[in-house]
Parts: sequence; structure tokens; C-alpha cells
Amino acid sequence: MSETIHEHPGTVTHGAAHDDHHHGHHEQSFITKYIFSQDHKTIGKQFLITGIIWAIVGGLFSVLFRLQLGFPGQSFPILETFFGHWAKGGTIQPEFYYALVTMHGTVLVFFVLTAGLSGTFANLLIPLQVGARDMASPFMNMLSYWFFFMASMVMIASLFIHTGPASGGWTVYPPLSALGQASSGSKLGMDLWIVAMALFVVSSLLGGLNYIATILNMRTKGMSMTRLPLTIWSLFFTAVLGVLSFPVLFSGLLLLLFDRNLGTSFYLSDIYVAGEILPNEGGSAILFQHLFWFLGHPEVYIILLPAMGMVSEILSVNSRKPIFGYMAMLGSLFAIAILAFLVWAHHMFVTGLNPFLGSVFVLLTLLIAVPSAIKVFNWLTTLWRGNIRLFPSTLFAIGFVSLFISGGLTGIFLGNSTIDIHLHDTMFVVAHFHIVMGVASMFGMFAGVYH
Repeated sequence: MSETIHEHPGTVTHGAAHDDHHHGHHEQSFITKYIFSQDHKTIGKQFLITGIIWAIVGGLFSVLFRLQLGFPGQSFPILETFFGHWAKGGTIQPEFYYALVTMHGTVLVFFVLTAGLSGTFANLLIPLQVGARDMASPFMNMLSYWFFFMASMVMIASLFIHTGPASGGWTVYPPLSALGQASSGSKLGMDLWIVAMALFVVSSLLGGLNYIATILNMRTKGMSMTRLPLTIWSLFFTAVLGVLSFPVLFSGLLLLLFDRNLGTSFYLSDIYVAGEILPNEGGSAILFQHLFWFLGHPEVYIILLPAMGMVSEILSVNSRKPIFGYMAMLGSLFAIAILAFLVWAHHMFVTGLNPFLGSVFVLLTLLIAVPSAIKVFNWLTTLWRGNIRLFPSTLFAIGFVSLFISGGLTGIFLGNSTIDIHLHDTMFVVAHFHIVMGVASMFGMFAGVYH
């Protein structure tokens, strides 16, 4: 590696010192250095800070509705002080409860774990670990953050409008989300939700294309693909998943916007609202579920893969030995990335899916257990007889492995359609994806930040 790769912005090489006399040194202002920055490290910090703020907001949402679940029938007058008619008499109203659950899911899944994990660590690590000076397009990188920021602003704005934020669940299934008259949370709040998510998709695509271009084209001399750290491989697969699946969500949401505001019938057919027959015919609400989950399942791996990559690196460094089975780890990452696209209908076993088709999706879903198990065994073997240093990052990484195992085991139950049909819409499902996506990914994120 040449010495210039590790050069900090403050240091000046011998050649550059003479150039300064001719050109005059360009001092960056506060705005170009910290706000509209094109430096990958600063952009990474911006993503992390925004993610942390969102994590606090999203966490507070869950505290509020857990309060309602934990103390049913009890009133908390302070809630009315803060939330007015959303918490009449100190108890959270059903409408507001739905809105809280919806915003909690959306914020944590997309704005904290997706932007927080891949946004922060892809920006920070890719140029440093492949030996590039910066991203392929620093300007696109800056735009990626600011689109995310705009999405955040629109989402926050939806909390303060009179009819309240979107309240159709974080999966916003139509017809509830497609009909303004269905509930107050399906009015302006839902339109703002869709606009915010559209901006978020643009941000993800700008970021993802940049990460892919940087990893493929800007590696330093001698850095072949098979010498890349597993962190970079995982971020690469994450970006590929995002670029292939986010446009599908975008199209699904666009059609939902048309159904809401332009009188189309992509998702609506034969609907009665309060005894009145709607003119919509020929749409299918199940179509939306296909479009949503075609992003929704790769999404869980978009969240999980960066955490896996960082855990591989952290366990290896803090066991003071190379990762066990580099190529097997790489192969399992690849297998997970492929299978992520072939399992989306396992979220839809109860939609009247053809049972034979269901069994195909059961098989493909359970197949994901194979590469996942390879990764778990390789992490454990890396730790085995290693000279382990128990730093906070190590502890979080080991915690990640533990959570991934218990979360994965609950997934084996849910992957079977026969069992899932009975477990669907129970807290078991909530527990499964909160262990894997929520807590395990958070542990991966903490491990990365500490490391």
C-alpha cells in the first residue's frame, strides 16, 4: 500500500507543499466541512448521528404503547398533557396506538437500522478498507445523506398534522392505507409517509450504487476481491440487495399513491365502506403484499448483513487470529444474498396462497438456515482457543451471535407454513423478528461503533 492512502486531510506530502505556493491553500468553511460535506468519514458520522436521534424517537414510541399494554385500564394524566386528544383522559386512544406502532416500525426498520447500519459503516469503512481516497462519487454520497435527511423531515412533519401520522401498520397494507375515509391515519399522514419512503428509497439507491462502484473499481493495487475484509463483502452484498429490491417498493408505493389520489384501482376491488359501495373494481390487495415483501424480505438482510460482516471482523481481531473459513464465510454471504430474493411469500402464508407454492417457499426459507449455520459455526470456531480480548465490541459481537442463534431457531417454526398459519399475528412473530432484526442488528451496530 502506498503511504498516501493513510494520509489524513491535515497532513501534507512533500509534493503538495510546493503546489500550495502556486495555487493558494483552499480552506474549507464550516458548512462545506461539516454540513454539506463530501468526505466519506463525515457523511458516515452524519448518518450515525441522525440514526441515533431516530432510535431515541422510535424507542419512545414503543415505550408509549408498551405503557398501554403493560397497564391496561390505567390512566396516566401526564399523557393527556403531552398528546391532547390522542390520549383523552390519560389513556392512549386506539387510533393513536396504531399510529405509534406504525411509526415505531417504520422508523426503526428503515431510518435507524437501514440508514444507521449501512449508511454509517459503508461510508466510513469502504474507502478505508479497500484503499481508496474516497467514494466513487463523493457528491452522490452527499446527496444520499441529504435525501435521507429530507425523508426524515417529511416523516417527522407527519407526526404534527391534525389527522395524525400514518396508522396502517409499518407494512401499510391496502385497502386500509389506500382509502382516506378508512381512518384518520389514512388521510394526509399516509401521503406524507409514502413521500418520505420514496425519498428514502432514492437515498438508498444513490448510496448503494456508490458503494458498489467503489468496491468494484477503486481497490488499491494488490487488493483482489478475495482479499477484501468480510466487512466489505457484506456491505457489497447489502448494496446489491438494496439496488435490486428498493425500486420494487418504490413502484408499489407509487401505485398506492395513485390509488389514493388519482382514482385508480391497482389494489382496490369490491369494497364497502360504512354500507357504501366504492366504484373500484379489478384491483388486488395481495399485489401490494407481493411488491412490499419483495423488498421487505431482502430488507431484513440489508439490515443483518453489515452486522454479520462487522461481527466477523471484530471476533477475528479480538480472538487475535484470522477468521475461520474465509471462503466459506464468503460463500454463505453469497448464498444468503441469493436466497433473500426467493423467500418473500413466507410473509403471506395466510393470504390464500396456493399450498404447493407455499411448500416451495417453506423449502427455500428453511434453506437459509444452512448458510446462517455455517456462519455461526465459523464465528464459534474463530473464538475457539483464540487469545480473546473481552472489549465491549467483543462482548456485543458475541451477544450478536447468541441472539442470531435464538432468533434463527424461532424462524424455523415460522418458516413452516403449517405452523405459521397458527402462529401468524401472534407475539411469537413479533418476538422472532425483534430478536433477529431489532436486537441482534443493534448489537452488531454497537459492536461496530465500539470497535
